[in-house]
Amino acid sequence: MPENSPGPADSWWSNAVVYQIYPRSFADSNADGIGDLQGVIERLDYLSELGVDVLWLSPVYPSPHDDNGYDISDYQDIDPLFGTLADFDRLLDAVHDRGMKLVMDLVVNHTSDEHPWFTASRDGGPSGPKRDWYIWRPAREGMEPGTPGAEPNNWGSFFSGPTWTYDEASGEYYLHLFSRKQPDLNWENPGVRQAVYAMMRWWLDRGVDGFRMDVINLISKTPGLPDGIVHEGARLGDGSPHYICGPRIHEYLAEMHREVFDGHPRKLLTVGEMPGVTVEDARLFTDPARREVDMVFQFEHVGLDHGPGGKFDVRPLKLTDLKASLGRWQTGLGETGWNSLYWNNHDQPRIVSRFGDDSPAWRDRSAKLLATVLHLHRGTPYVYQGEELAMANFPFASIGDFRDIESLNHFQDRTALGDTEEDILKGLRAISRDNARTPMQWDAGEHGGFTAGTPWIAVNPDHTEVNAKSQLADPDSVFHHYRRLIALRHTESALTHGDFRMVHPDHEQLYAFTRHDAAAGTELLVLANFSGADLTVDLPDGWEHSDILIANVPATQPLTSPHTLQPWEARVHRRRTS
Repeated sequence: MPENSPGPADSWWSNAVVYQIYPRSFADSNADGIGDLQGVIERLDYLSELGVDVLWLSPVYPSPHDDNGYDISDYQDIDPLFGTLADFDRLLDAVHDRGMKLVMDLVVNHTSDEHPWFTASRDGGPSGPKRDWYIWRPAREGMEPGTPGAEPNNWGSFFSGPTWTYDEASGEYYLHLFSRKQPDLNWENPGVRQAVYAMMRWWLDRGVDGFRMDVINLISKTPGLPDGIVHEGARLGDGSPHYICGPRIHEYLAEMHREVFDGHPRKLLTVGEMPGVTVEDARLFTDPARREVDMVFQFEHVGLDHGPGGKFDVRPLKLTDLKASLGRWQTGLGETGWNSLYWNNHDQPRIVSRFGDDSPAWRDRSAKLLATVLHLHRGTPYVYQGEELAMANFPFASIGDFRDIESLNHFQDRTALGDTEEDILKGLRAISRDNARTPMQWDAGEHGGFTAGTPWIAVNPDHTEVNAKSQLADPDSVFHHYRRLIALRHTESALTHGDFRMVHPDHEQLYAFTRHDAAAGTELLVLANFSGADLTVDLPDGWEHSDILIANVPATQPLTSPHTLQPWEARVHRRRTS
């Protein structure tokens, strides 16, 4: 961000839109069934037509792919599955030639257990020079190492089971908040931090435009790593109070900013993915004066349909909960904080199936509504590949259809506890990360135009009706609605600078709010009917006969109060205030 910028709304990325590419599933150029960098290059004109400003590239580094590339074995190369460094350089040049920027995924809470740092840490034993680059601990006092319950603490992993794996050769356990093949780095060690910063500078020198930082608020752990509370129905402890926004997190991010980003001549973007972050924490992380990160990814709104049994215990969304959550983030970050706006990413199911209606009758309209509501908030919108086509959840028939380690581990864990296969599959079908990872649907041909080979995970059978080729040709498609929304972000100052006020906050079908830019003398009204039935609502005063800015159904009648919205209708109106 520019040195003299008075606030986030004045930064270049405040009216930008980011598009996330999951390379494994985006476009395959060599028929091996896995997407690659050349495939991305061949589709850049599509992204340019959509109008996005920044591409976020999920990991393409060398990896054993235990967690689809989020287990990195070499931070400074490209996995042969995706291509070469020369391919990456060509991609970067092609992105820049089209006036877009490219952001890399930075995964530095953990590495792969096949990274040379970890192999040196493990094989060198307790006295080895890289032992303290990771978090090693002896067995719990009085317990036999390697036996159940002997782990150094009781924390449960994000991917099921304990967060500790026993290394018999050295007689100690190493910590992994995720897979056992993703050991956590020890950020208390200055050598680790400096190695990470040097790697980041290497990529910036190569020309990348910033980083999306994976689970970056987990890098600081409470000293002593105390046990967590064991909640009712759980087998393991909740360690999150001891690693979410830990005691040195602000210190580490400020140091990273000084070491990597300060004084850089190019306009960069730093995005912190932060599970469990609060509004108050996020305001600190994104305050320009503190120089930590430009914006955060927070998870509150995508946890609202999780039941007491966790994320796979899915409950119907209450719209008032969604409005309360998003509204609190809108007002809570104020003028000094900044948020990332998203419905989808590689970790979330498809939003049209989740919060919309993916039936043939309402799929396109509800997808346009969801896009309209999100892009009219304050923050930087993110579009995940296929979202602009209203791609939907996959009709998984059995556990054999899944590929994601989180889903497979959950199935194994719940089966061992006696749950039925169908009960487990119900949650997986709704919320599994594999819903986001099925291949991009480019056309109606075999495998959706993604590959000429056999795809690594099946293409959604609905690609014959829902695909990029057909939507590009239809000016009323979901794709073109996204294109118009993105163009609106570039030109309408109220979306960047305007305040936010929720209208009818207690209504269970209506999502309505205003954005007022006093300096420009404009105000926007957003109306969205989150239901499959007509909805009649009272409008705020003064909006009758206002100009319509964008809508997902033909707006043949002027606004009146009361006004009736059609099923899944969304419309945005603008009026002058001075």
